Order: sequence, then structure tokens, then C-alpha cells
Amino acid sequence: MNSKKKLRHNEYYGVQELLDNLYSQSQEGEKFYNLIELMATKENIRLAYRNIKRNTGSKTKGTDGITIKDLEKLNVEEVVTKIRNMFQFYRPQPVRRKMIPKPNGKERPLGIPTMWDRLFQQCILQILEPICEAKFHPHSYGFRPNRSTKHAIARVTQLINITGTHFCVDVDIKGFFDNVNHGKLLKQMWAIGIRDKRLLSIISAMLKAEISGEGKPTKGTLQGGILSPLLSNIVLNELDWWVSSQWESFPAKCIRGVNKGKPYSVNDKKYRALRTNSKLKELFIVRYADDFKILCRTASQAKLIQLAVKDFLKTRLKLDCSEEKSKIVNLKKRYSEFLGIKLRVKLKSKRTVAKKVKVSDTAVDNPKRVKTTGRCRKLTRLSTEYDQKWVVTSNMTEKAKNNAVLKIKDAIKIIQRNPNRQKVSNYNSVIYGIQNYYNMATNITEDLQDIDFLCRQTLKNRLKDRWSSQNDLKYDKYLAERYKGYNWKKKAIQNKILAPIFAQRHVSPMNIGKDICDFTVKGRKAIHERLIKIDPNILHYVMSKYNPEKSIEYNDNRISKFISQNGKCAITKEVLGKQGWECHHIIPFRETGDDRYQNLIILVDEIHKMIRIKSEAKLMQVIQKYSLNKEQIDKINFLRKFEGMPLIGKVAI
Repeated sequence: MNSKKKLRHNEYYGVQELLDNLYSQSQEGEKFYNLIELMATKENIRLAYRNIKRNTGSKTKGTDGITIKDLEKLNVEEVVTKIRNMFQFYRPQPVRRKMIPKPNGKERPLGIPTMWDRLFQQCILQILEPICEAKFHPHSYGFRPNRSTKHAIARVTQLINITGTHFCVDVDIKGFFDNVNHGKLLKQMWAIGIRDKRLLSIISAMLKAEISGEGKPTKGTLQGGILSPLLSNIVLNELDWWVSSQWESFPAKCIRGVNKGKPYSVNDKKYRALRTNSKLKELFIVRYADDFKILCRTASQAKLIQLAVKDFLKTRLKLDCSEEKSKIVNLKKRYSEFLGIKLRVKLKSKRTVAKKVKVSDTAVDNPKRVKTTGRCRKLTRLSTEYDQKWVVTSNMTEKAKNNAVLKIKDAIKIIQRNPNRQKVSNYNSVIYGIQNYYNMATNITEDLQDIDFLCRQTLKNRLKDRWSSQNDLKYDKYLAERYKGYNWKKKAIQNKILAPIFAQRHVSPMNIGKDICDFTVKGRKAIHERLIKIDPNILHYVMSKYNPEKSIEYNDNRISKFISQNGKCAITKEVLGKQGWECHHIIPFRETGDDRYQNLIILVDEIHKMIRIKSEAKLMQVIQKYSLNKEQIDKINFLRKFEGMPLIGKVAI
């Protein structure tokens, strides 16, 4: 989920201060013993519902056949009571197994817990995440808030360009998610400060949940479980810090009396001293989920660290490595693949710097390098300097290019079967997605030209009878801005232009900011400025004073609608307080049972009453009181129409 959305949800339910405190306490090394009480609070449970209800997986059935549609009909108390009972005595329901085909022909086993178990895991995740975030290594990027594959690629690129670590250790863990050792995982959670034994028992039971048709697993974390990504990061966090301690976070003090024995405050000074005065191996780790790179300066160091990492994974984490996929890559000679990008280093083109200097006697013998200046009549020569530097160059992997071609061709076939604007929008979304993800490759334009070439004939054969190519085709606003400066033969279906595949320039990926964090005030300011200017006391009141007779879906969407209207009446734009307003169903609930966000609107009491008032005199009183104009009256008439009320007649304004 988008980090900004998560932050807003935390603010809606007033739990941000609690999460901040957990993060701060974890940073200071405190232990946590009574976490279940925090997980079972009404606010945390309602927040959990809020966070998972829009996930695509929430519409997928578990073994009990229940989806989010069944939960949203329940009222708040029913949901809260059910989750609290699960914390008192937890027995996980069987997990549905689903096999997902992989591009190489193999299948990935996906486990789908029941909807209640997913909601239960979300309640646990929200409290554990700030505790674990404070302990995680700064250069692990998978399944963490505010971090992405682009941050991981940016870090690798920066390390190679700046430190000159041109030997890459690739270690592939065999079936990581299926082979996590349960006992080791629970010990690691204990080590980072999670000392609530009841919670650890619940997580142990969760890990051993029966898989329908297969039985109870003895190892592994469930791919598809809400809590699994966090647990996988806890397992490999020990590897991150162990590798980092060999060089990057080595607790060095100044060597040979420099700086009077105080710890280094600037890493580059520390690294220079370590290179000169120690025999430590220079290496850096960058990890995204179970895919990681270790960058080293020399081949001999790379061989040693490869052996050491394999031994660490086996003896400490009980995980095996794939011998055929684990290798050492000299980036000056070969590519190393990481997150759909293949990287290597090439010698930067020579740069000539010309300087005028006096000509020596030997220089006169070479007339090609001599230039006479007419004004001062002195012999000078052009001195040439060469700036040679190894820099990263990157492309899409062949696998990524093949997958992109398949996605685009599938989108073309969908348009062929039913050519309309919506199908073209879906096709364009596929193109945007590919361009947005892979624009971090330095040679992205060349890669997309290859993909364009492979898709061009399919596009022509399947859609040439359906598109138009007039010169006066009009861009929509987004397309015009995105492809400004590009010129291509425009094709359109129902006046909806097909996006060009090749039109993407390289965009350098940026490192994650040091201050960015969901659980500090300073870190949140770096992520977003508060979009809503509503009194926090009023917002907390709206959240806490929910309607117990209405569904949990209604009460959640009521908060969203209040905030989306900036705490103002939709008709009068009057700023609302704690009372004196109502949340109204546009299409009456009695007719459709529709509690969706789109069917709700916030109105001040008197405007809300106008929807059902028949007396013209009373209507006139309200109109005059709020000085309603024609546009506002039309909006009220729109709501009255659904209630079967006569429309308000023309009023002198």
C-alpha cells in the first residue's frame, strides 16, 4: 500500500503517536512484553480493516469462502469482538493452496489464509512494524515502507561508481520462503525485543497453519500471508548486519592516534583509514527481499566472502544456497542481474582538457601538437589530459524484455476482441508501467526500441482495421505531458491514442532520504505535508463517535468522506464541528444497502433535513438562512430526487 495512504489511515484512527513511541523505544533497545493488548484495541482493529479492504487479495476467498464483502456488512462491535476472541484463543483456519505459473514454466505455491486470519495478521503487523523498522538494516529495501526496487538499484549504482567495488557476489537462496526455520525465526524475534510469549505462541501457530490438502508445514513462511514479508525481513536482517559489520558498520575508532580515539563521524574518513591501516575486506550488501548483492573490491575478497556467506546461511539461518545460481561476477567483463536490471561497468569516454603551456625543445619536434599564437608570438601547445573512469551501465534483462513483450501482446489481443477507449486505456497503462519501472536502466530507450520492434507487427496485424491515424488526433492531457518532445506515427481507437512503446528516457534512480521514516515527525514531513487541515480533536471525535448500529464499512467510509470534504458541508462549505452534521446516503440505504464511499455525503443538519422537507415555507427559510444559490439548490434537488421528493421550484436569488 502507498505509504502516504498508510500515514493518513494512521492519522484517521489516532494511532500514529503510539506507533512513534514503539519505534523510539525499539531504537533505545527496550523490550516489549504486552503487545497483544495494543493489537486488540478497537482503534487498531478498525485501522486493520481500513488497510486491507482495498487490497485486491481481499476479494479472494479462503477455505471458508468468506471475502471482505462479507465482513463489511458486520457492525464495528461484531468485528472487534471476533478479533479479540482470536487473540484470547487462536487456532488458525486451514490455508487454501493456489499455484501461480512462473514465466519459466514452473509454479510458485501461494497460500491464501481466510479473511478473518488476514485481518488478524494485519492487526499484528501494524504493531510489530515500527518495532522491527527500528532494528532493520538501512540498506534492505524489500517489503518496507517508503522503499522500492529503485532505491536498491540506486544504492548499487552509487556504490559501484563511488567505491569502485567491481566484483559482485551473487548468492541464490534455495526456496527461501519455503525453508525458513520456525525455531530460528522466533529466537530472532525475541532477540530484537519482542518478548510477549503469548504473541510468539500465536505466530508459531500461524506458521504451522494447516495447508488444505498438504497438511501442517514444519518450515517456511506462507507466500500470500499478510505477516510473511515482515517475518522474512526479520530472518535475513541478521545476515544484513553480519555482512555490514565486516566493513560498512565496523565499529572503528581512529587508528594510530588520529582523532584521539573517538569514533569516526564521517564514513569516508573511516574507510580511508581502514583501507590503509587494516586488513579488513571492503564489502557492501544491498538486499531486496531474498535477492541480494554483495559488492567487493577484489576477486580474492569476493571468493572469501562468498564462502563465508554460504556458511553463515547454513549454520546460522539453516538455509541452503543454489550452487548453479551462486557466482562471482567481474562487472568489468560481465553483467550481474538484479531486480529485472542487468548491470556492468564500462570505461567512460575520454574527456579532453586543453591548456596552453610553454613549448619544450622536444615538443617542437612534433608540429601536430604545436600552435603559434599571433598576438604574443610565443610558441604554445595544447596539452591533452585523459579522465578515465569506470561507471555503471544498465539494461533490462532478457527475461524482463520477454515478459514485457508478452504483456503488451496480451493487451493488444484484448483490444482486438473488443476495441473501445477503456481497452486502449488498459493497454496504455501496461506501457506506462513498463516504462516507469525500467526507466532506471541507463539504456532503457534502446531496450524499449527492441520491444517496440517485436510488438510492431502484432499491433499492425491485429489492429490496423480498427485504428485511425489522422494528423489532427488530439492528445489527452496526460499523454501530451508525458510524451512531450517525441514524434511518432499516432494511432487511435475511438479517438484514444495508443501510447508509444519506445518513448522513454533514462531517469536516474535516487537514494532514499536519510530522514524519511513513517514513525518520526521529521521523517513524515519528508514524505508528505498534511493534506487535510482539520482540527485533530474534531477528527478524533469523528473516529471515536461511530454509529454502532451501522456496518464497519459505513463507519470507515464516513471518516474518509468527512476528510475528503476537508471537514466542510458539501453544499454550504461551512466548516463542521463535532456535532451539527450528518452523513447521508445519496441512494437510500433501504433500497440498495450501499455503504460505499461514493454513496455517502456529509451535510449540515438543516441541509440534510431539506432533502425530505415538503413545506415550501420551511424550504424557503433554510434557503434564505444559508443564502443558497441556484447551483447549491440543484445539488439538493439531485439528492431529493433519490428520496422521491418533489424538486424545489425556481427561487428568486
